[in-house]
Amino acid sequence: MTYASVDELLEASRASIERLEPHEASERVASGALIVDIRPEWQRESDGEIPGSVVVERNHLEWRLHPESGASLPFAQAGQEWIVVCTEGYTSSLAASALTSLGLPASDIAGGIHAWRDAGLPVVAGPTAVEHVVAAPTSP
Repeated sequence: MTYASVDELLEASRASIERLEPHEASERVASGALIVDIRPEWQRESDGEIPGSVVVERNHLEWRLHPESGASLPFAQAGQEWIVVCTEGYTSSLAASALTSLGLPASDIAGGIHAWRDAGLPVVAGPTAVEHVVAAPTSP
C-alpha cells in the first residue's frame, strides 16, 4: 500500500493497534505486559525512562521481539504482550503496527513518555543500556 503522506501512514497504523492511556498501560504491566522503550539513548537520557521497561532501539525492534527471528531476546516469548513507548506517541504507533503485522500482541502509549510522566507515573534517570530492563528507583 502507498500512502500520500506521513499523516496518512500514521492514521492507518493507529487504526491497526490499540492505543493505551498511561494508567491503562500501567495496569497492563501489572498483568504481565512489558513496555518496550524504542527511543535512542540521547532521548532516554533527556526525558528519563519507565522502570521495568525493556530498552530496544527502533532499528532492532522486530528482530529482538519476534520469538522466531533467531535474534530475539530471552523474554520475547510467544504471546508476550508488548506496549511500545517513544517520546510523544508517534513513532511508537508505527512500531506497534509493525509488531502486530508480525502477529505480536502490541499497543502503544498515547502521548509517549511525556504523557506517562504527566500522569504522575514513575520515571527514572537514564540511559539504560540497550536490551536491558530499566531498574526500579532506588530508595534513599
